[in-house]
Amino acid sequence: MTPLTAGRAREILGAAAKVRVLVVGDLMLDRYIVGAVDRISPEAPVPVVRVVEERVGLGGAGNVAANVTALGARCDLVGHVGTDPEGDTLLAALREQGVGVAGVLRDASRPTSVKTRVLAKHQQVVRFDREVESDVEAGAEAAIAKRVSDALEECDAIVLQDYNKGVLTAAVIGDTLAHAHRRGIPAVADPKRRNFFAYGGATVFKPNARELADALGEVLHPGERDWMEAVRRRIGCEHLLVTLGDQGMALQRASGEHVRLPTLAHSVYDVSGAGDTVSAVLAVSLAAGADIREAAALANHAAAVEVTKAGVQTVSPREIEAHVRAG
Repeated sequence: MTPLTAGRAREILGAAAKVRVLVVGDLMLDRYIVGAVDRISPEAPVPVVRVVEERVGLGGAGNVAANVTALGARCDLVGHVGTDPEGDTLLAALREQGVGVAGVLRDASRPTSVKTRVLAKHQQVVRFDREVESDVEAGAEAAIAKRVSDALEECDAIVLQDYNKGVLTAAVIGDTLAHAHRRGIPAVADPKRRNFFAYGGATVFKPNARELADALGEVLHPGERDWMEAVRRRIGCEHLLVTLGDQGMALQRASGEHVRLPTLAHSVYDVSGAGDTVSAVLAVSLAAGADIREAAALANHAAAVEVTKAGVQTVSPREIEAHVRAG
């Protein structure tokens, strides 16, 4: 595999300004309660967190969308939030990132998904999740599918970011991929277990190792070309990209070529959000004219940058280019 040069990385990322990406998937509000622990509660054997800061961030498909705009591309989003204050907060945060939210459905029958993390000196003490995980109702499903269809007419690539929170039903997935195929634009799919095998036809199917092992029910052999090709054919995707944590990535192309991308992370502070960054970079790069090898290599560099940051954060083109230059 020819190494990705800094010049080529700059060329791809420089073209991002002409790119428009549609992100479809589950939206979540990340809430952080940060404090210090210096004693154990007299009421129960648990730490007492003295709160010093509270903040919110974008989770799920919202983080993918924020990563797209951080790369300099335009982004539209289709998803679901409740009519609650958390939904207001999430939409405001997306607008601040320059994400188009006209396609986000507001539904009073379901709350906005919220993940609240209590941190003490960067160590997570506990997490509270407030969410409904069942598929959206038929009326909401139809509305989401219509918004996807309308938004795709103006976009150059699409990301389907699935967290099993009900937006990406089998019907929405099928319709979305059919529309993308009709328009001839790349579709990047980040699956979860419920509809894992519904993404046939995706340009890039991007599970992580644990998700793939759970879905297949077998030991992974990402270093073996024949095994990867068999999985790619079983999924029905054009390219299979398996993220392997500290082992990097494994790419199986439609041509039959097998590529291993070793991890480029020199230090790891927090892996949260790295998969979202990879999805965003893949979509923007492919829409900007990169081939799948270049897009995967660029995403690998971007992930190496993201894991050096605390919490879920975006990555800038300048940071990616610097990482490519540094090797």
